Amino acid sequence: MNNSKPVFSVVMPLYNVEKYVENAIDSVLAQSYEHFELICVNDGCTDNTMRIVREYEDPRLKIVEQKNMGLAAARNTGINHASGIYIALLDSDDAWAVNKLQKHFKHFRENPGLGVSYCASRFIDEDGYDMGIGQYPKLSNISAVDIFCRNPIGNGSAAVIRHSMLTSLSEVRVRDGRYRTSYFDEDFRQSEDVEFWLRAALSGSWEFAGIEDELTYYRVNASGLSANLDKQFAAWKASVNKNRALNPGFFKKWYSLAEAYQKRYLARRAIQSRNSLAALKWLSSALLSNWRIVWNEPSRTLATACCALLSWLPASLYSAMEELAMHVSDFSRQQRIGGKV
Repeated sequence: MNNSKPVFSVVMPLYNVEKYVENAIDSVLAQSYEHFELICVNDGCTDNTMRIVREYEDPRLKIVEQKNMGLAAARNTGINHASGIYIALLDSDDAWAVNKLQKHFKHFRENPGLGVSYCASRFIDEDGYDMGIGQYPKLSNISAVDIFCRNPIGNGSAAVIRHSMLTSLSEVRVRDGRYRTSYFDEDFRQSEDVEFWLRAALSGSWEFAGIEDELTYYRVNASGLSANLDKQFAAWKASVNKNRALNPGFFKKWYSLAEAYQKRYLARRAIQSRNSLAALKWLSSALLSNWRIVWNEPSRTLATACCALLSWLPASLYSAMEELAMHVSDFSRQQRIGGKV
């Protein structure tokens, strides 16, 4: 690659990810589209992460240091050091397919009004093995309602953002006595993505669209599955309520449905961590928030209810049934993509 301005700036926050960081960096440096810079933001690592990162000699990799300030702040720091036309986010425990940037470059070129380009994601476990499932979101005609209720972007590592969009949504704040340009709200330690996507969607100035290819490998960590679901819900509420003043009428019409979908999501997280009681609690609360999740997505809501009930079975039996269901679901999806059914 020559010394011209990069087309993509890949922003990778780092905090104690010595187990995964090499895989994440390698997946970026192996991209078929080579016009990028990789900005690794050290968010106060205390393990061997930075020793691993500093072993790389690729001139496209840059290291930026900051004290520990959290994911949102690390992303903001990386963006403030970025010179690319597009900002690609990658969490340091995830990875990319080799043609991810190439696909997104084509997507942006074909859609001049596109602000956020995202893709389908494949789930991998803590050891990097394919789990047989993934996120396959709605790809086109994305409205603010879609962003609020269903968040088709799914995870931060799937998203590539036009730099000019970030600039248009930036805020200048004072932190530690200094002016600082921020894009993701640094007050949030969870759901900072949700807040930003909704703020962008409500601005009405930018389009969201997806790519059907599985270009992101999203790692599912046991620690994430066992995280406090009540705190996750509180973080989600705080993140969306921050934007309520932008369009009170929109929130009045759609908040209860968005809340129902979020509670159903938490029920599925509880199922994955085998917390049967919590799963039933969140699902029943979702139905009380807005029953339309049954009407809008009957199969998915019914499947959640069935899994919540089945999770009471012995662990070995439930795990066998879950694995079978994953394989059947994945085979069915592959058949549909191939046009065979």
